[in-house]
Amino acid sequence: MCAHTTRKNTIFRIFFLNNIYLCLYKFEVYSMRILIVNTSEQTGGAAVAANRLMEALNNNGEKAKMLVRDKQTDHITVVQLPNHRVNRWRFAFERARILLSLRFNREHLWDIDTAQSGYDITRLPEFKEADIVHLHWVNQGMLSLKTIKKILQSGKPVVWTMHDMWPATAICHYAGTCKAFQTQCKKCPFLGKRSENDLSARVWARKLATYNAGFIQFVTCSRWLEGLVKQSQLLKKHAITSIPNTINTNVFRKTDKQEARKTFGLPADKRILLFVSQRVTVERKGMRYFIEALQQLTQQHPEIKDNTCVAILGGNADEIVENDFPLQAFPLGYIEDEHKIVSAYNAADCFVLPSLEDNLPNTIMEALACGVPCVGFKVGGIPEMIDHRQNGYVAEYRNATDLANGIYWTLFDADAEALSHAAIKKVNTSYSQQSVALKYIEVYNQAKAYKHYLK
Repeated sequence: MCAHTTRKNTIFRIFFLNNIYLCLYKFEVYSMRILIVNTSEQTGGAAVAANRLMEALNNNGEKAKMLVRDKQTDHITVVQLPNHRVNRWRFAFERARILLSLRFNREHLWDIDTAQSGYDITRLPEFKEADIVHLHWVNQGMLSLKTIKKILQSGKPVVWTMHDMWPATAICHYAGTCKAFQTQCKKCPFLGKRSENDLSARVWARKLATYNAGFIQFVTCSRWLEGLVKQSQLLKKHAITSIPNTINTNVFRKTDKQEARKTFGLPADKRILLFVSQRVTVERKGMRYFIEALQQLTQQHPEIKDNTCVAILGGNADEIVENDFPLQAFPLGYIEDEHKIVSAYNAADCFVLPSLEDNLPNTIMEALACGVPCVGFKVGGIPEMIDHRQNGYVAEYRNATDLANGIYWTLFDADAEALSHAAIKKVNTSYSQQSVALKYIEVYNQAKAYKHYLK
């Protein structure tokens, strides 16, 4: 039986069982206890998305907690792993082994993970009391494949939200042009020397054995990623669906532009482009294409140098500005304060994120929620967020000229109020807390129905 038929039959069986399950429990008032597992509480896009989902679920009557290795706040709904310092040493050892496989070439050190080390969360009271175990980004020493296998063998329903491709590949977070994950990972391009039994082949075998220990309800944040990972041989026996991330529109909302600019000392009389990334120098975020597009714009429209500037929010922003930047640039640095981040978006006339690989960027969602039109490449989940020439501009992939066209159109040709209105409407329609929470609750019920069937 082919993988497509197997998955189709599995999904049909889950759908049928879910309806039976809902009928059995429709008269019972029941709040699910959901344990959301993520490496960090706040650092990184997956952490932000997981936190927002926890809030959305709790606001919709469920009981969600978050289990993390790195806790940054005193929120009572977020629990930190015990002995997390010991876990960091285990992770350091794992990273050393990866470096050895890379022959001490650090170029791709953070592009791959092996899940060799991790904490056994099945011993924790938070795990034991959970009705649903919801994994998110669990790399860098949070969970090992051995632990994931124990989670599956525990009998608890497991949902896993994929924030990148790692659960569907052997070791990489983004496969790029490599298609090996469709059959079996080996001869990994990240590892340099091509070998039939390299690190990727060995981890693939361990991952396959892990996944065969139970059933996982996978969720992708974008339809793009859903279509991609359905091709993976690792996931052929599991269900895959797509649910977008959510955002709190009571926090991320449109405010007074001039007041927002005063927060950072930004010019009141210029058009402002905004670029945001946790680390702005990460090649995948496309800063090189942004600079190239701005160089073209200043050559074609010299007046832009006088009426337009750039704000850069994120780590290493100073390094970018110190180089030969085409426009006056203001490095805002790395900011954790959510209200200041909202002000940064509201200070902008256009948000630009020319990512070369991305799933469903939280930054675009945040900008749209603040009524700021967005410009990005036609890649990943970005075209699902930016409606071309309605709330922004979708440029041809890796095309700096079209990116420049999109920036100019958004700033000078389009109706700014219409774009802003469409941006907010998009978020309210597609990414509201209630709509996303209800979709996840349905997935949780499907996962529980399947476990109920197995018993």
